[in-house]
Amino acid sequence: MKASCGSGTKALIFLLALAIGSPAMAQVARSSADMPASAGAPEFRDPKTGQIWTPNNVGLVSGPNTPADRAFDPLGQAVRVDGVVVQRAKITPLGMVPITSGPTVPVVNIDHASLRAVPGQRWQVVLYLNNNSGRTIVPLIHCSFTNAGKPVEQTRVLVPAVGAGVRVGLTVYGPQTSLFVDRATCRAESP
Repeated sequence: MKASCGSGTKALIFLLALAIGSPAMAQVARSSADMPASAGAPEFRDPKTGQIWTPNNVGLVSGPNTPADRAFDPLGQAVRVDGVVVQRAKITPLGMVPITSGPTVPVVNIDHASLRAVPGQRWQVVLYLNNNSGRTIVPLIHCSFTNAGKPVEQTRVLVPAVGAGVRVGLTVYGPQTSLFVDRATCRAESP
């Protein structure tokens, strides 16, 4: 007697092979976050006119084009930090997340990232990282700080071990605030 393999049996064999296959093959692209500088910009109230000045409205009022008005053009900045800055992040555990890594959910997920400047210090990205897997991981994050699309600083962040299903918060330090940055993009390089 000859056994035949119907289409239903073939589908079942395919699903079984997919379930047994390597979990690494089933992972989606790694998580990334792209954020502009936050709107919480410093402001100055002119005591004579009462006008409130912020980085978003300085230079928009018509008037004479004096050397003082041309003192700094963020788009004309050509300075960058050479190489890749490596830093070790300190993490703060914030809670638990569901263990959902698989074909549609990455092992590491970055969310709610924000870029801000600490006057007189450095640019900072505050982000939250979720370990969606059932195992402890040691993430590696790469952040690129840019000005008008031009690179200012590349940073590699070594993150301590994050337990299974744990959500952590961390700060990534960028270039000094004497360099203008209008955007940062962070992505998980591993796992």
